[in-house]
Amino acid sequence: MDITALKKQFMGEGFLILRNVLSEEKVKRLNEAVDSVLEEEEESLSYNIYNSVERHPEFLSLIDEPVVLPLIVNLLGYNIQLHISHLTVRKPNPDDLETNTNSFIDWHQDGPHPQFPKINGITPTFYIKTCYILSDMSEPNRGNTKVIPGSHNKPYNPNHTDVRQKLKEEVQVCGKPGDVFIFAQNLWHAGSPNHSEYTRRQLFLGYSPIWMRPIDYHQASERLLKDADPIRRQLLGAISDNKFKYYVPEESMVLLKALYVVE
Repeated sequence: MDITALKKQFMGEGFLILRNVLSEEKVKRLNEAVDSVLEEEEESLSYNIYNSVERHPEFLSLIDEPVVLPLIVNLLGYNIQLHISHLTVRKPNPDDLETNTNSFIDWHQDGPHPQFPKINGITPTFYIKTCYILSDMSEPNRGNTKVIPGSHNKPYNPNHTDVRQKLKEEVQVCGKPGDVFIFAQNLWHAGSPNHSEYTRRQLFLGYSPIWMRPIDYHQASERLLKDADPIRRQLLGAISDNKFKYYVPEESMVLLKALYVVE
């Protein structure tokens, strides 16, 4: 990958789409993992499953994916961790029937409540999400994620928040199984309704600076840390018992620095 060019594109548009990152075999194993996880859930038209890496080792294997991780390091820095892992499955729902979990998400920026502080009306980028596309999302209106390109770089508010009303600036993110969509948390985006015959399957992994508290847990479980190499331990937020080191890490605690491209 041309890291420098992709970084420039990301800074301008707030998102990237990487094609054919995962092999067909990897996608197959991930979908088998999704099936296994859903068997443990109540039947629904829509699923939002957080801390997904805890649910299956196939999901955990993506946190240091060798194509994606170097790009994340160069977009966000090398003192980073896994911030969130979130599986979304949205079955066809042409009548927008009410579900236990949200079958679509209206326009928003990610972040806490109250929101991150703004500077001159602009929310800075605090974390970045990767979305592994596991079903055929190559056409619009299949529950695709919608984005407003460049909306992370300027004071912006949509005229309305209802994702079912089309905005002239919006773009539906389309991709095939194995593609990866990467976006900044401060990019305006939405999860649209699924009025197609296809089931949407997407796995989101978010990364943040290691000094931020992650969403899914404040300390990784022993199960996640078992047999983890030093890079994965860092990504799971386990670098030192001295929490000050999360702010000022020693060189040995930031092995991802080797992936950083100095411009």
